[in-house]
Amino acid sequence: MIDINISGLVKSFDLEKKILDGVTFKIDSGERVGLLGKNGSGKSTLFKILTGEMDYDSGEVMIAPGRRLGLISQIPVYPEGYTVEDVLESAFARIHAMEAELKRLEGQMAGGDGDPALLRRYGELSASFEGMGGYSTKTELNKVCAGLSIPLDMRARRFDSLSGGEKTRVNLGRLILEDTDILLLDEPTNHLDLHATEWLEEYISHFKGTVLTISHDRYFLDRTVSRVIELLDGKAEFYSGNYSFYAVEKEKRYEERLRQYEKNQAKIEQLSEAAEKMRLWAFQGNDKMYRRAIVMERRIEKLNTVEKPNRERNLTASFGEREFAGDEVFSLRDLSMGFEGRTLFSNVNLKVRGGERIALIGDNGTGKSTFLKLLLGQEQPLGGRIKTGPAVKAAYLPQIVSFPHGERNLVDTMIYETDCTAQTARNRLAAFHFRGEDVFKSVSVLSGGELSRLKLCILMDENINFLILDEPTNHLDIASREWIENAVEQFGGTLLFVSHDRYFINKFATRIWELEGGAIHDYPFGFEKYRAVKAQQEKEKAPPAVEKKPKKPAAKGTRNQNAARKQLTICEREIAKAEEQLAALDRAMEEHACDYEQLRALCEEKEAAQAALDKLYEQWDALAEEAEG
Repeated sequence: MIDINISGLVKSFDLEKKILDGVTFKIDSGERVGLLGKNGSGKSTLFKILTGEMDYDSGEVMIAPGRRLGLISQIPVYPEGYTVEDVLESAFARIHAMEAELKRLEGQMAGGDGDPALLRRYGELSASFEGMGGYSTKTELNKVCAGLSIPLDMRARRFDSLSGGEKTRVNLGRLILEDTDILLLDEPTNHLDLHATEWLEEYISHFKGTVLTISHDRYFLDRTVSRVIELLDGKAEFYSGNYSFYAVEKEKRYEERLRQYEKNQAKIEQLSEAAEKMRLWAFQGNDKMYRRAIVMERRIEKLNTVEKPNRERNLTASFGEREFAGDEVFSLRDLSMGFEGRTLFSNVNLKVRGGERIALIGDNGTGKSTFLKLLLGQEQPLGGRIKTGPAVKAAYLPQIVSFPHGERNLVDTMIYETDCTAQTARNRLAAFHFRGEDVFKSVSVLSGGELSRLKLCILMDENINFLILDEPTNHLDIASREWIENAVEQFGGTLLFVSHDRYFINKFATRIWELEGGAIHDYPFGFEKYRAVKAQQEKEKAPPAVEKKPKKPAAKGTRNQNAARKQLTICEREIAKAEEQLAALDRAMEEHACDYEQLRALCEEKEAAQAALDKLYEQWDALAEEAEG
């Protein structure tokens, strides 16, 4: 069955350029598909078209009838005063409406209303309520909250008081709790920590519906998708594998297209030379050669329609580095930090030497960004001290980049920030892929990824030996991430970074600091070994299997106790029979929900059976006490 069918989709925001130009693809039920493309290629536009939020110019968009579609992208607006719990509970709106109607119908029946239509509606509604998991909503809610690190105290807070990342996490939880057949995920891991990202991957692996996800998290794509659709120049290209397959296959296709283009150019050159000779012979009176030259020139025109394949150029700029005097970059002694009575971490004792590359990881809210601000002197610790080595010059890329003068264009911003000439500013911006008219855009209109790129462009102009990055890849597309990775790879100084991007951590970290439980745990090795050590630690924490002790023979009781035990066994058999009879009556009531006379007789029979069962429970209770003595 096809869940999503798009044919010849065209969408443009101006007359000159079509952002989607004849996009065509199908997604079958249960598929996991990654939607890739550089920023501005139309991925989010396509999602808005699928949800009906945006119209399109031409083509067809079909969602399978009866399939419910859920999108996590922009954060919806909820009524004022809504708590996190209210937002999560809104996922069960249909179930809550059914529950309210069931209670209303029960009230009418208790008042003596025996209308057959009412009884029929009650029977149908009861079956639907149970089928939709109406009795297990709290269990499901608690399970999702645990996986996405939404604790009880956060569930009691007002939704509008949360940070952007927390709001994204709550809305992802709400979407998962909804009865959704098709999940549209737009950058779902951007504000998730490692724990929550891995939980989401596990959830998607067991999700029975269809998943279409926009993501620049390469680890996440490798673990969740089995097919890739790339939007490139308004068209769709298809790759039948995960991200790793896509990366290799894309390079193969580029090489093949380049070979075909070069072969084509060689053919054009050969035909051009031949056509030129034939024209020369035609001038000497050979009319046949003239006609042949015309035919060859037409062939050349057709061959010239093949364009040269393009590939994104790598980042060409590199950091200006400053010599480092001494081995110790900084040391921490008994460092403690907290806010409003809450301790983030305490008694931290660490030393960093020149050239180390350290990843600071941990769940959201544990204090990673605060730790970086302490090193930069932007915050003061509650206790302990930070000693910085001589001649250390640090540069900092914050998680949320902003500039004080948003009205300035990119060239002016570079000139003011780095005190360079206009030509130097344009050259450095071009190295960061800000070219042409882009350099005259106001800083205020840049996307989050573009702001990070501009900030890095400015930082690279400084002579630094200690680079601090806070979520450097969070808002960047895959190409931009690779540019930053190229720049960081060339940096020879000390690197300290906070990141949830497992690909970035694995590539650069030679040391892991994990902020957990109010302490920083030091792992002096890379990410893969860290994961292996953590897995071993979890295995060791698991409680050992408890050997079952052989049961002791039952102690002999008095004659009355032995008689009571025999009666108790008989009573338990009677209870089991009575419960089976009640279950059979329930099934019969469902089958005859539309037959008023039969349903009424069954209700009376059930009341009598329930009364008999209650008496058996009382008898069992008395016999149990007597058997225990």
